[in-house]
Amino acid sequence: MSDPTDLYRLSGDLPELTDPVLLYHFDGFVDAGAAGRLAVGHLLAELEHRVIATFDVDRLLDYRSRRPVMTFDTDRWSGVESSELVLRLVHDTTGTPFLLLSGPEPDFQWELFVAAVGTLVTRLGVGTLVTAHGIPMAVPHTRPLGVTSHATRPELVAGRTSVFGEVRVPGSVAALIEFRLGAEGHDALGHAVHVPHYLAQAEYPAAAVTALEAITGSTGLVFPLEGLREAAAKTDVEIAEQIEASTELSTAISGLEQQYDAFAAGSERGNLIAEPSEMPTGDELAAQFEAFLAERDERHGD
Repeated sequence: MSDPTDLYRLSGDLPELTDPVLLYHFDGFVDAGAAGRLAVGHLLAELEHRVIATFDVDRLLDYRSRRPVMTFDTDRWSGVESSELVLRLVHDTTGTPFLLLSGPEPDFQWELFVAAVGTLVTRLGVGTLVTAHGIPMAVPHTRPLGVTSHATRPELVAGRTSVFGEVRVPGSVAALIEFRLGAEGHDALGHAVHVPHYLAQAEYPAAAVTALEAITGSTGLVFPLEGLREAAAKTDVEIAEQIEASTELSTAISGLEQQYDAFAAGSERGNLIAEPSEMPTGDELAAQFEAFLAERDERHGD
């Protein structure tokens, strides 16, 4: 196996840290409501940060499956939007330093990449690794968003219940990091936010708020959430307007609310992943909401 440290380049000397938290999220895997992506973007927009390590994306990405956007201006190429997979040092609102690893999910050399992350975890003395993303569930947006948490040690997610038993799902680099580094004795955990299946393809800020709140609960890091909560409230108002204008949507949401309430009360151990019966499918609901959101974006653009 190649030297994993050859996979990244340091930007100056590594900072001296004491058991820092490492947050990580990679674009490309399941992320319903863009929960993880919005959360990372919000942190980078609101908090002080600097790059401390950059990964060699030429060795990790398949450019033909995710071609970079290039700009053509009249008679020449004037720019290219290059992908970056970087580790940053960030400070929360109390000044506590933590690490944030983000960028596109690698297409190649997963094991080598995980080993490279492991070398940085060791060199920086990372205490806990945390990730978060969204998963589509048959739940209504009118109820609190649930979270399924998982970890390398049960103590890390004590008090949290799961609606899942044993399932087999496609893997991800984020999951592999938790699995491999956990086997080496590192503490790692993740939070999967339950996003209404009809909003899975849209940006749903409430899911990002829930993700960051879950991270705070498991790490003690404090994030500025006011702007994200305002965006979530605005989105909920717009969704309510769409539902009010459609009898079909109102009926579907009402059915989801009844199913959710029965499940929460314990009177029916239903499967919140499955599609509700005798109602529009997730794709049908999503199509209506996507059409509405696209029309809304056009109005805002005008």
